[in-house]
Amino acid sequence: MRKATTKRWLIGAAALIVIAIGWGGWLMNSGNNQESSDVAYDGHGGTFKNTLAEMDTPDPSVVYNDGYYYMTFTHNGADVMVMKSRTIDFKDAQRKTVWYPDVGTNYSAELWAPEIQFIQGKWYIYFAADDGRNENHRMFALQADTDDPMGSYTFKGQIADDTNKWAIDGLAAEIGGNLYFVWSGWEGDVNVQQNTYIAPMSDPLTISGPRVLLSEPELDWEKAGGPPYINEGQSILYHNEDVHIVYSGAGSWTPYYALGMLTLTKGADPLDPASWTKREQPLLSMDEEAGVFGPGHNSFTTSPDGAEQWIVYHATSGPDDGWNNRKARAQKLVWDEAGKLALGKPIGLDEAIAVPSGTGVFRADPQGAGEASFDLIPVRVNTTAPLLIHYRNASGETLKGSVSANEGEPIAIELPPADATGYAYADVPLIAGMNDIRVTASGGGAVIEAIELTRYEAEFARIGPQGEAEENAFASGGGIVKLAPGEDEGVRFPNVVVPRKGDYELRIAASNPSDEPAKLTVRAEEGKTATLEIPAGERNAFATQSVTLRLKEGVNALILEDATAELRIDYLDVMTMK
Repeated sequence: MRKATTKRWLIGAAALIVIAIGWGGWLMNSGNNQESSDVAYDGHGGTFKNTLAEMDTPDPSVVYNDGYYYMTFTHNGADVMVMKSRTIDFKDAQRKTVWYPDVGTNYSAELWAPEIQFIQGKWYIYFAADDGRNENHRMFALQADTDDPMGSYTFKGQIADDTNKWAIDGLAAEIGGNLYFVWSGWEGDVNVQQNTYIAPMSDPLTISGPRVLLSEPELDWEKAGGPPYINEGQSILYHNEDVHIVYSGAGSWTPYYALGMLTLTKGADPLDPASWTKREQPLLSMDEEAGVFGPGHNSFTTSPDGAEQWIVYHATSGPDDGWNNRKARAQKLVWDEAGKLALGKPIGLDEAIAVPSGTGVFRADPQGAGEASFDLIPVRVNTTAPLLIHYRNASGETLKGSVSANEGEPIAIELPPADATGYAYADVPLIAGMNDIRVTASGGGAVIEAIELTRYEAEFARIGPQGEAEENAFASGGGIVKLAPGEDEGVRFPNVVVPRKGDYELRIAASNPSDEPAKLTVRAEEGKTATLEIPAGERNAFATQSVTLRLKEGVNALILEDATAELRIDYLDVMTMK
């Protein structure tokens, strides 16, 4: 199994994998009416919007491993929960409580900030807990019993240095081939301030030397909201040969909670405080205009293809929320030419964010087989969704194959010759919930590499002057965009990626609650347009209408505009033409 070490390089939809209306089962293959090139294709793109979950997810710890994202977080302070998702968006994730504390122990209450990490061949979860009295908080560890991060765990006891002082937010750091424990603690036994400490480890469960004070809250922004003054929520960020500790400062109960950073001098001793340089200004702080308050307690992960680093942190949407309404959010890390992190401002809830690169490409396991199965494909309503199959066919002949979902009737497909990766589209019926999809190719010479669902939810796209996003329980992803009549943009899908230049069928699911048919223009960013006619119907009866546009290879922006009546847009599907 390919393991991704937590918080390393950083370990590490698509737009979410969602849905539509109408059933069908026809196929269109990539060999027809398409122009190919040597540009690498890495997924159909799409966008998502913060937050990453509808429930509160304070203190998120996220890793990417073997095709899935895993998140753990402070779950009501009562237990340890892990969520599993195909995408960095966890709204439709599997959830499992993997461990409950024993009653009447020094770790029975106030379980805070679990950190999930893969270290030296095993999964660990570090967490803080006490006996009901905050001054008794200490660090503890769970060790997974199997290779499954969602499986069972065994309690391994306290992770303690020789002072045995108050400790929270601990995690392991691998630096220069050695293992260290980094955490937030008190100098004494009174809550005056929380400092950043580091100590050597002989193994993932044992601190083997004295703790060293690396940082204390001394800058003005770190002291905001105090006393007590805060350094906590430490995480480890690796970039090239640099090692950083990103931590949270200021009161976690205030909107001033923000992220700071310590940077280790290359090749220096991590246990020497002089080896670390503190950034004077916050790395990420509240943005009133964007409606983001108290961004902090982060972790780092990667895109599915490993090419991008992403930060996941919690924040609230109100300045007076305190410890309430803390939900996980994500954005991509950006580094300048000098290797300095230029994270920018926190992203507001209305902004469409390009998904991590490689999102939505579900790789076959094992590779090299003429058939493959894929699990945990989430959809919210019964639907027929477009499936893009990645394959190779070295036989020199068009091969037959099939696609089936949830043990349903197989849908016939054809796989034309393709020495490099070829692409074939099919419509696949899916059910609300988690789906299993199986793809097979008959005869020798064919390899199934991956699948995608090439659907783009309107509510996760960029909303224009004529548009307004709304929740809608009847829609495929749980939301729609309501278009007002007018000539301006209603909604823009800014990150539609196709593997080849060519003619594509664009299917828009829309409802028209007026008494008369309405028209809607579909425009590619380069200026090509097509017109849809949306028949009159019920408010929540989302029927699909199709147009054909020629798209360029790679990233396209598709705009819906010039609605002649009030319309409700559910999603956009993309399939290649015969």
